[in-house]
Amino acid sequence: MIICKSCKSEDTRKNGRVRGIQRYKCKACDLNFVNGDRRCKRETAVKKALCVILYSLGKASFSMLGKILNHSPSIIYRWIVEAMDKTPESSISGDIQEIEFDEMWHFLQKKVKNSGSSRQWIVATGELLPGLQGVVMLPSDFLRK
Repeated sequence: MIICKSCKSEDTRKNGRVRGIQRYKCKACDLNFVNGDRRCKRETAVKKALCVILYSLGKASFSMLGKILNHSPSIIYRWIVEAMDKTPESSISGDIQEIEFDEMWHFLQKKVKNSGSSRQWIVATGELLPGLQGVVMLPSDFLRK
């Protein structure tokens, strides 16, 4: 049974064909509609999948993907967000001891002595979203100023 897209009623009838596609009419709300969503082409679906793969590997920016696929960076951003909303939440084990950040290795909770500019740093970590860890680093004398 075909269900109305607007009111979710099952009281629908066939209502002719337009460009070879069967149309339906809802008896409850008088909406004319077609079954399914034919707005997305196969070519676009492949481009979306490629964008998600390249972006998730961390090897491509929105601008670069837009140039490669001949779309604007804002469209690429919307595709990535759409894919992110459809992806189930992931879990990260609590025994992670190191992370890769900007091609440098940082060992969490290993260094308590001076680092970098010969000053101690305060490091605060937190989970912003499932699978997305945030790290804030401040000099230890930041609060004394």
